[in-house]
Amino acid sequence: MSTATETNAPPLRKGSTIAVVMTGVFLSGMDTTIVILALPTLERSFGAALTSIVWVVIGFLLVNTLLTTQAGRLGDLYGPARIYQTGFWVLTVASLLCGFAWNVTSIVVFRLLQGVGAACVTANSGAVISSVFTREERGKAYGNTGIAFSLGAVAGIVLGGLAITYVSWRWIFWLNVPIGAVTIAYAGKVLHDRAPARRRILDPVGMGTLGSGLFCLIWSVTRLAIEPPSPLIVGSVVAGICVLGVFVWNELRHREPMLRLSSFRIPAMSAPLLAALFQGLANYAVLWLAIMYLQGTKGLSPLDTALLMMPGYVLAGLVCLVSGRLADRAGPLLPITVGLAVEIVALFCYAQVSTSSGLWLIVVANVANGLGLGFFIPANSSAVMKAAPQELIGISSGMLRTFASIGWSFSFPLAIMFASLSIPRDLAVTIFVGSSPELDSRLAAAFTDGLHRAFYALLGIMIVAMAASFIRLVRTHPARRPAPEPAVGRRTSRP
Repeated sequence: MSTATETNAPPLRKGSTIAVVMTGVFLSGMDTTIVILALPTLERSFGAALTSIVWVVIGFLLVNTLLTTQAGRLGDLYGPARIYQTGFWVLTVASLLCGFAWNVTSIVVFRLLQGVGAACVTANSGAVISSVFTREERGKAYGNTGIAFSLGAVAGIVLGGLAITYVSWRWIFWLNVPIGAVTIAYAGKVLHDRAPARRRILDPVGMGTLGSGLFCLIWSVTRLAIEPPSPLIVGSVVAGICVLGVFVWNELRHREPMLRLSSFRIPAMSAPLLAALFQGLANYAVLWLAIMYLQGTKGLSPLDTALLMMPGYVLAGLVCLVSGRLADRAGPLLPITVGLAVEIVALFCYAQVSTSSGLWLIVVANVANGLGLGFFIPANSSAVMKAAPQELIGISSGMLRTFASIGWSFSFPLAIMFASLSIPRDLAVTIFVGSSPELDSRLAAAFTDGLHRAFYALLGIMIVAMAASFIRLVRTHPARRPAPEPAVGRRTSRP
């Protein structure tokens, strides 16, 4: 139930709060996409192997995955506004350091630090919103953050293309610094923690085992894109699965686990969490694959590619407003279902590309993908936060980001692995990060065949995401309202 503080928050404070949160989400969206176009440039600048350079992206996502719930728990301990602002400081300083990186090791380390700051920002953004907006208003607020993320993603693509083409790759990181500095100063005036601090226990064993297990699996999938299965790769997979088993064992016995797995007993929580996991797994690689098709097969410049991809992300931001309001009025299930269905159509369109396809096909697929994202993201966030009890808002927000980030972390390596089945393994990673400036006709045909495999695989995963969103309908008896479960949260009659 909303507190008096939340309900009576003045409109000015609500407006100021959402502006600060939207800026943080904007930077998160920009940092998610801006590095993509820079991977070939970083490879040449540092003279590093591509299997090392890809960790500039994957390492950032992995740190986000591990720290999101813990950052949400720190928000419960010390106040979400304080941790949010601390995250902004770390993100801004790390961005400055990334621009000064001198080799691949330094930039990966600084990107890990950037991931720490991003985790603090994203994990506590939902709790900051919940502190000033009532439950009935949060769908609209999450819709605004969806707009910010989409605009950030667009800005990352466009600004990344401009910086790489006309200035230097270092500016893809330095762009964060002035935005972060202004936001830090403004946030100190408008964000305040009013709720009393709650005692929380961190879960370092859970964080360590989850990180080790995910690293083993991601490393294995990445290696399978460039070499056949070997005892080392198989051993890494087995080790990853075993360590994740230890993680689950620890979480079920820990007083305050990193991931509250008991939440999965409640359909209103388990459905959107699983949907976030599989949607992230199916969708994150789409941008990468589309960009590599446009630059590789079609020979477009990074800037032209970015401009061609822009309409879908702009549409996603606009639709987020509609989706947030719809989730407030009719419940989140309808916009979630519509969003996932449209994303399935988008992936099917992407899977039809060929060496002779017109650019209109990519534009149609990109617009459909943006439409699906716009419906899904705010409605799914609203579903989790409405189902979460007030005392676990920070943890629930962190869980949502963790599951989405796990999907993102695996999406790119998994897509490359499927695509590489049609491409010589020693060229797969090089092609898919755009390091090959031109593709001859034979290799271009193999490349598009690989895209078909990848897109159809992602389409299948997206169908799983849609199935996961219906868990609440399968597990909730229609003739009887389930009893409250105080340990996890009270279920409502809404889907």
